[in-house]
Amino acid sequence: MSRTGLLSPLCAVTALSAFLFSACHSYHIDATIENRTGAPIQLLEVDYPSASFGADTLAADANFHYRFQVRGSGQLKVSYTAANGQTVQISGPTLGERQQGTLEIVLEPGGKAEFHPQLTPPA
Repeated sequence: MSRTGLLSPLCAVTALSAFLFSACHSYHIDATIENRTGAPIQLLEVDYPSASFGADTLAADANFHYRFQVRGSGQLKVSYTAANGQTVQISGPTLGERQQGTLEIVLEPGGKAEFHPQLTPPA
């Protein structure tokens, strides 16, 4: 077998591999939830289009990090149980498929929250 006969399939495989790796891109959002309520919270849940994540507890002044991928589009919602036993529900920004970047959620006293999305493309 000639050298040329071996290089052609090798070149084809290399070119195909380069194409596949460059064509595939996974879109993720890196979220940070900051508990600035002044007290520990329980049953933290963040609902986003097609799924949710959360933590059983989050201490006062603690952060929780989670990386997720959006399927579809819709509004982000946060819920948790405050130290006084009251359930808090807060609506956040609208998220869409193929968004990527960071999202900071700052939980504040009185059942309030600030949302700081740094996402592309915009929803």
